[in-house]
Amino acid sequence: MTRAATHRGSCLCGAVRYTVDGPLAYIVFCHCSRCRKGTGTAHGANLVSTRATLEWSAGADRVRTFRLPATRHMRSFCDACGSPLPSSQGDGALLVVPAGSLDTAVGIERATHILCADRAGWEETIADAPRLDGLPPAPG
Repeated sequence: MTRAATHRGSCLCGAVRYTVDGPLAYIVFCHCSRCRKGTGTAHGANLVSTRATLEWSAGADRVRTFRLPATRHMRSFCDACGSPLPSSQGDGALLVVPAGSLDTAVGIERATHILCADRAGWEETIADAPRLDGLPPAPG
């Protein structure tokens, strides 16, 4: 488990800022279709904790939460830029922090891929894609 620490994060436009106090236990890569739809990517990437606390330092009034009816799926986001933001789930027992929203580095010692049977069919084809340090050349 990671050491207890204070982590800071924000949305893309900077309207919402937050602080997480306490350990972020591990990162979960969720491959379900709901997380793919909610992120627009191959999987959701969230840090989770049952002991850390969340405090909004700016823009709490900009945070919106969407709950998919008849499921446990939910996501919070900035109403200005749409960036994913942390949320308390399971009656507040679990803090879920979108990994990309953090502004501070977090040393993660454990990662888990979940709901892999539901992963996108094209995900396997990108495993060997080129890795560039910058933008690709312009097409054409």
